[in-house]
Amino acid sequence: MTLEIHDSATKTQVVFEPLIPGHVSIYLCGATVQGAPHIGHLRSALSFDVLTRWLTRSGYRVTTVRNVTDIDDKILAKSKEAGWEWWAWAYRFEQEFSAAYRALGVLPPTYEPRATGHVPDMIELISKIIDAGHAYVGDPGNVYFDVESLPDYGSLTRQSLKNMTVDEDDTEKDKRNPHDFALWKAPKEGEPTTASWDSPWGRGRPGWHIECSAMAGRYLGDGFDIHGGGIDLRFPHHENEQAQSRAAGRDFAKYWMHNAWVTVDGEKMSKSLGNSLVVSEILKAVSAPILRFALTTVHYRSTVAYSPTTLSEAASNWERLSGFLARAAETVGEADAEKVAAITAEDMPKEFRAAMDDDLNVSAAMAVIHDHVTKANVALGGRDDVAVSEAQIVIRAMLDVLGLDPRSPQWLHATGSKHDEALNVLVQETLAQRTQARADKNWELADRLRDTLSEAGIIVEDGADGVRWHVKEN
Repeated sequence: MTLEIHDSATKTQVVFEPLIPGHVSIYLCGATVQGAPHIGHLRSALSFDVLTRWLTRSGYRVTTVRNVTDIDDKILAKSKEAGWEWWAWAYRFEQEFSAAYRALGVLPPTYEPRATGHVPDMIELISKIIDAGHAYVGDPGNVYFDVESLPDYGSLTRQSLKNMTVDEDDTEKDKRNPHDFALWKAPKEGEPTTASWDSPWGRGRPGWHIECSAMAGRYLGDGFDIHGGGIDLRFPHHENEQAQSRAAGRDFAKYWMHNAWVTVDGEKMSKSLGNSLVVSEILKAVSAPILRFALTTVHYRSTVAYSPTTLSEAASNWERLSGFLARAAETVGEADAEKVAAITAEDMPKEFRAAMDDDLNVSAAMAVIHDHVTKANVALGGRDDVAVSEAQIVIRAMLDVLGLDPRSPQWLHATGSKHDEALNVLVQETLAQRTQARADKNWELADRLRDTLSEAGIIVEDGADGVRWHVKEN
């Protein structure tokens, strides 16, 4: 089987063929660190985390670059409003993004460059674009990309220039064409002097789009395999990235992949709706693996409908998967971590491979996992220890592709939500009362306590090695 991905540029599913056999290069638009990370930001990171994990299991050496945009208009405006230095404001939220990535088990990228660390690369790239006749200098400190100079401008999003709209309130007077975009920007009145750099065109700072082109070129070269990001970045950001890179003679991305957004109450998540959900706040009430489950197990090109129902379903699924693996570990011993890590895509069930190779069809992949858990539970009940031992290794490997292996170091000792902790305290107290009632031969009280737990959806299992409990599956 061969991996196929949906190429956003052609809007078709294509066979993935890397530029260099055995090696995959990925550039992912990371955070603009103007504020705290919300679940929309993490949806993108998680989508491409799954891609990286699958490519690695498939035998590829993967190089990922996820940038940090730490200088732009919004950072300057928000830091000024808050009374912070702009660089301190950016660093504060860069740290919050890093904490959110770690909390949800996102693998670290190979490189994570900051825009401010690559201004010389940007100046060099802008010079090449000017020399090629695709950009011009406006007022001192301003350089613009000439969109009419590039015949295929708009090809990524399949738009013609004449049909593109322009925000008239955001049109600088020194532009030749309102569609032209800034490569280098003169400082605005009131901005700190530390937020500008010397350049051949006057003191200023980079435009948003040029930052990614420069960083992609620095770490991945003139051409690379996959450019990823949220679907809302396709235009103008990704369109302009591609245009300026090609204008400088670079091939840029061979394939484009875009993840869909998160909706809350049926509306696209945005600050204007007042329903942006900050990850650190959510994790006070929802355990990290359950949040990851809710955001990861929907196809990356499909919208995640975030709601209490979504979280409840994720919690039930997580309980079923983690419950089986916990019981398996208690019965036959913990699976060897090296054996789990050594499982390749070829070693996994063919149905799982087919699902993941079909543009990362995680829903179908989860169905395969659940089917194997059902069979493994039968083996567990029949004390077929060999079958259980083999099953837990394969199941854990498949779950690891999704970053959802409950027995991994990331999740095995993860702290649950306050609700989980409260539930555990109450159940343990009830079980202690039941144990005492049985010791006193008060069978009526012991049965009543067990029935109370059962009515609340708590399944109690008495075994030779003690009492276990878990929440009943839906």
